[in-house]
Amino acid sequence: MTGLADSFNRPINYLRISVTDRCNLRCVYCLPPEGVPLLPHDDILSYEEIATFVRAASALGISKVRLTGGEPLVRAELPRLVAMLSRIETIDDISLTTNGTLLAAHARDLKAAGLRRVNVSLDSLRPERFAAITRQGRLEQVLQGIEKARECGLEPVKVNVVVMEGINDDEVLDFARLSITDGWHVRFIELMPFGGDNPPLAHSTGRAPSPLRFVPAERIMRLLEGMGKLQPSLPPAGNGPARYYRFRGSKGTIGFITPVSEHFCFNCNRLRLTADGKLRPCLLSDLEVDVRQHLRQGASVEALGQVITEAIKDKPRQHQLAQGRTAKGRKMSQVGG
Repeated sequence: MTGLADSFNRPINYLRISVTDRCNLRCVYCLPPEGVPLLPHDDILSYEEIATFVRAASALGISKVRLTGGEPLVRAELPRLVAMLSRIETIDDISLTTNGTLLAAHARDLKAAGLRRVNVSLDSLRPERFAAITRQGRLEQVLQGIEKARECGLEPVKVNVVVMEGINDDEVLDFARLSITDGWHVRFIELMPFGGDNPPLAHSTGRAPSPLRFVPAERIMRLLEGMGKLQPSLPPAGNGPARYYRFRGSKGTIGFITPVSEHFCFNCNRLRLTADGKLRPCLLSDLEVDVRQHLRQGASVEALGQVITEAIKDKPRQHQLAQGRTAKGRKMSQVGG
């Protein structure tokens, strides 16, 4: 490995791979109720193509891989891909982001294939509210998935909560208590605009739909003050952008991910590969480089490495949310978050 850095001398060692654009939920901040037009099957990278790309990226210095979607577990035989990636010697960490609904059925096979840990998206602990936010999800499936992942040793399980005013901000304390009582690693994430305006939430109360509303991490921290003093903590694992804390005596942690109020672009270490083989240097930019064509033309590892290196040169210094500009070409589910 020679090491990989962008034009601003940020080390690049982390690759997020969307394995599918399909999802079995329709979360209000991610997808419209009817979903989005799906990619043709032939446009999706095969597992062999993904593994070839990861070998090229690992030769440059990529050592950490996260599998995303859509919902990655709706793609058949995902443990087979995990096993293929785990055989690449220079990849030292393979993780997964999932909505958790299918996790209980696959956790053991994923662990056996070489998966290290999982992040689970969970925005409510109340069944009816969870169903409204996801438009069709069952909370008990996710809770079973979290428990099964912990039993199988896919630790730490990190629980990602997108906080929205008037929708689930009244559950912040409930999630935080689970870091004390159950050792959960909870991460509160600021709502990001993506692909234009976020879709509205159709309230189950019968009121007219209202736009999703942003809650800054600073306000979330104030909500937690009544539970005691948060102490800075080391990350439970991984090298993502969250800042971690814990309550005294707690086995779990509280993390804050602040892409809007306090961006972390200055130390961004990641690239993203979409399900149809586009390499994105920045989540919040529409800039993409087509690597699928190179893969299907039989490009060598060296040639793929050159494509990756050129793409990284175009990685911007930071996103443009403060200027009111964001990616418009794809929904979040089509990029992998």
